[in-house]
Amino acid sequence: MILGVDISTAVTAFTILDDDGKIVLCEALRLDKLKDVFAKAANIKKFVENLEKTYKITAVYIEEPLMSFQAGMSSAKTISTLMRFNGIVSWICCDVIGLDPHFISAATARKSYGVKMEKGIKAKQVVFLAVLDREPDFKVEYTTHGNPVPGSMDRSDSFIIAKAGYSLWKSLKS
Repeated sequence: MILGVDISTAVTAFTILDDDGKIVLCEALRLDKLKDVFAKAANIKKFVENLEKTYKITAVYIEEPLMSFQAGMSSAKTISTLMRFNGIVSWICCDVIGLDPHFISAATARKSYGVKMEKGIKAKQVVFLAVLDREPDFKVEYTTHGNPVPGSMDRSDSFIIAKAGYSLWKSLKS
């Protein structure tokens, strides 16, 4: 089974695909209400320990952290925090599952899934709509106002990381 992880300090999402590339699990952990990076990491560690007990994970794929500034989006402090947290979660996955994670850029994962980006449209929204359109097993709950519940777009991001990892895993296997 393939584990795909989309890491952020607000919501970290996990997708597990079986050996046929079908969704076994696709969940988001809301971390935004936890006070510090260590409380967030402890929450993730418990979740990953439960995954390890429940599923026979054979490969771990994690979205690479943001590596450069994007105009109006990320400060040096934000990038530093994300890099640190990505390292912590990557180590947790390695330590608990016993497998070195492989890192995939968001752009590579989107390309692997056939998602074309257009200027002016947020990547999370494009990926979310593409996954909704193509994956009948990707379930989404909505708020009373008709919006996807928080974490839904993070789940779609973890799904395309898992799908890209699945494609790599499958090519190495054959």
